[in-house]
Amino acid sequence: MTDNCTFNGVDDLMKTLELVIYIPVFIFGLILNIAALLVFCVCLRKWTESTIYMTSLALMDLLLLFPLPFKMHATNHQWPGDLRLLCSCLENLYFIGTYGSIYMIMCIAADRWIAICHPFKAKQLRSTKAALITCMGVWVLVFSATIPVIYGFGKHRLEYFHCFHEFSADGWKPAVIISLQVFGFLVPALVVVYCSVQTICSLKQSGQHSTQSQACVKIIYSSLSAFLVPFTPSHLGIFLQFLVHQKIIQDCSTKTRISLFLQVTMCLSNITCVLDALCYYFIAREVRSTRPSFRTGSQRRATFSTSEV
Repeated sequence: MTDNCTFNGVDDLMKTLELVIYIPVFIFGLILNIAALLVFCVCLRKWTESTIYMTSLALMDLLLLFPLPFKMHATNHQWPGDLRLLCSCLENLYFIGTYGSIYMIMCIAADRWIAICHPFKAKQLRSTKAALITCMGVWVLVFSATIPVIYGFGKHRLEYFHCFHEFSADGWKPAVIISLQVFGFLVPALVVVYCSVQTICSLKQSGQHSTQSQACVKIIYSSLSAFLVPFTPSHLGIFLQFLVHQKIIQDCSTKTRISLFLQVTMCLSNITCVLDALCYYFIAREVRSTRPSFRTGSQRRATFSTSEV
């Protein structure tokens, strides 16, 4: 960033806009995710592959929501230097929740694809134990990949600083951004889109028009929306800001617009905590209405109940 290019207007706008976005996201996200945990852990009383994945996703969403009040405070107030460690912990929780949610949605899409498109292989590949191990693996992965990177983002901070802002140049190194874009977004996005498209095609080819199969399609669309709508614009903004830090984009007005676009899309990416509630609603409703068996009219046997969705 050049010295003669200021972003005070963007910063002043975001101080208000973050409050407008974060307050309803925090309130509704907290209520919906806690309600989801109560439904999955208490009301349903039976663990299935889907409920295990969705419970893990709800926990990831709560992990993402927890730092939001601190993030709102840090936007308008500087923190003293002795809170650097607390800031790093909160930043880690925020990014762990973000990318943990991405990977949990990917796992849900892959599990659904196996259940519906490969029903015979699903008997060997799918189980509550396998789902639990997968979820634990995702938690370990995002913790081990995020903490060493995010912790170094604020090591340059002085006596007073804005938490969640003023990241060091290390955070914009090509290796960090490329890894973030490829493994944090592009790979999971390709998996989610491929599995979702294949699953929808399989449902349509089966010729089933029952309530359960229609509900399955709704779950797929809601999961796809909960992934693409929040995360695609924010990662585009990260890529554009990376080009600014690499001095590929140098025009001041363009850099100002990119800065605004990045901060707005990062704020809006948190609505995934609310959008995931659509998945919770459909799955909880269908699990409660699941029957012991469900016959399909196709030659290939597949179960459309949410125990396999």
